[in-house]
Amino acid sequence: MLRRLIERMRGLRQAAPHLLRPANVNADRAKISIAQLGHHYANKVVALKDVNLNVRSGEFVCLLGPSGCGKSTLLYALAGHVAPTGGSVAIDGKPIQGPGPDRLLMFQEAALFPWLTVRGNITFALGARGVPRSERRKRADTFIQRVRLEGFADTLPHELSGGMKMRASLARALAVDPNVLLMDEPFGALDAQTRVHMQELLQSIWLHSGKTVVFVTHDVQEALMLGTRVVLMAPRPGRVVEDLEIHLPMPRSLEDPSLDAMARDIRHRLRAAEGAPPEAPPTEPLGRRSRTPSSLPRTHVVTSR
Repeated sequence: MLRRLIERMRGLRQAAPHLLRPANVNADRAKISIAQLGHHYANKVVALKDVNLNVRSGEFVCLLGPSGCGKSTLLYALAGHVAPTGGSVAIDGKPIQGPGPDRLLMFQEAALFPWLTVRGNITFALGARGVPRSERRKRADTFIQRVRLEGFADTLPHELSGGMKMRASLARALAVDPNVLLMDEPFGALDAQTRVHMQELLQSIWLHSGKTVVFVTHDVQEALMLGTRVVLMAPRPGRVVEDLEIHLPMPRSLEDPSLDAMARDIRHRLRAAEGAPPEAPPTEPLGRRSRTPSSLPRTHVVTSR
């Protein structure tokens, strides 16, 4: 049995490149279009150089790379919080010239108002977006249920766990219904088990909503579980080195050995981009590591877009 398992793992490693294929998205088919984007800060650090990236409507694109590769700067340029020093960024063909209601940026911190309940945080955001008062409560309760916070609508943030705060923040983001959801390592501060639960929840919500998402992470497994595409970035200067579509059906589980095979491939690509020596081979077959089981039912299957 062990021999068959090892042979299967070897086969998966060989199959990994076939699950990761170059993405070719023309600007005329893109919802988000980034062309020759560059940015340097006042201290002359080059955060981004000649970044070209097109994102289709409904894609879940993960920006993956080490600290200092410019992935957060790129996200803030999309949000309109950073004015690039070169190139262009556009959504639906319109140049981004600052923050707008068509985009919403989620940070690593939940950023809830501490004096408002979960429902109050959501209805406040809806009011700021001009949603009629008569619709706010019903809409808030709909998304509270969607993120599985039933029974906590009247709870203040300090009474919630870290994962529950992030669920409330996600409910608020989804309730205002932006065209593009931008997420800057939103699960980075959570413990490992809560992080897996949040990844499963976000994957389930995205499968039902089809929202366009750009998600920043430095976690290879997270990018491969959530994304329809993974954009590999490298530092000095910050740049895109590869843009890959993930051809693995959803929903995905971290227990899937295919994710381990692809993760090893991605790590090799990132290390090569940084000029680092190849990492040592594993001492045990891929996929043998203990993981928190996925709770998602495998009832929806989509292919990468």
